[in-house]
Amino acid sequence: MTSPARKLSRIQTENRQRIRDAALGLFATHGFRGTTLDQIAEACGMHKPNLIYYFESKEAIHIDLLNMLMEEWLSPLDAMNPDGDPLEEILGYIRRKMEMSRLYPRESRLFANEIVQGAPRMLPHLESTLKPLFNRQIGIITRWMDAGKLAQMHPAHLIFSIWAVTQHYADFEAQIAVLLPGDDKRARGADEFVEMMFRKLLTP
Repeated sequence: MTSPARKLSRIQTENRQRIRDAALGLFATHGFRGTTLDQIAEACGMHKPNLIYYFESKEAIHIDLLNMLMEEWLSPLDAMNPDGDPLEEILGYIRRKMEMSRLYPRESRLFANEIVQGAPRMLPHLESTLKPLFNRQIGIITRWMDAGKLAQMHPAHLIFSIWAVTQHYADFEAQIAVLLPGDDKRARGADEFVEMMFRKLLTP
């Protein structure tokens, strides 16, 4: 019989979060291969042996971050209500994705780097978690389209397009900041444009 996991103390919980925060910034900037345990230890103000007490390897930290990110990243898609107004449900999903791109740009780049590399540490999670959710929501969108409540189009490519557009604002944040300076005005303009574009696309 497996013994229950030992509850972490407050300090241990805080130290694990310090490590995650430091590693997230490094992974998002340098990628998995370009980041070392020594860099993570220095960034979070720990000696390397102390860091290894909490995470046995760089890969363990990376997987921990990806698993937490996947749960957060999928929650807006999972929240689409099959009994709600179809257009407003999808536009609501787009608004949440735009908000996440503003609030969590490092997390978005971490995810993008993993996928670009072929998802070597995340592929099982994509197959077991993302794919069933994706298929279920595609079924809902297809029913809405068949009922004439949304314009007819390929539902999977619609979701891909939403991901591409919304996550661009996180993954290419530095480029956008140069081309469109002014955070508040840029954010409002992006939200308005993206919602207008998809509203026109989806309206029957």
